[in-house]
Amino acid sequence: MTDRKPPGMPVEHWVDRQIRLAQERGEMDNLPGAGKPLPKRQGGAVEWVLQKLRDENHDTSVLLPPSLAIPKEVAALPERLAKLRDEREVRTSVADLNKRILAAHRGPQVGPPLRMGPLDVEEVIREWRANRAQS
Repeated sequence: MTDRKPPGMPVEHWVDRQIRLAQERGEMDNLPGAGKPLPKRQGGAVEWVLQKLRDENHDTSVLLPPSLAIPKEVAALPERLAKLRDEREVRTSVADLNKRILAAHRGPQVGPPLRMGPLDVEEVIREWRANRAQS
């Protein structure tokens, strides 16, 4: 939809018009789940979002504050890096994580404070090489 709301037209009227035009073009025909009731879910909106993320195989830690999500990511780092075959990719991955760690320290604190500093890239590379040599 690329139409812009005309000035002075209430948003509700404009949205209703867009829906009606889409129906006339047949864009609302044969939608997945059409005619089926919405699934009943326990809990509220947060539980629904969590279940939706799980159903679509997304990491639910995106909902955590950085001070809780980053340590989980650091703990899972060896497993994630084991799938990488190129040292440059490992360095890029660790650099990205370090950038987020620094941003969490510099930004406003959301949740508990982050008690972790940036990772030593060379140490991570040494561990990655050692793990590759063992496999």
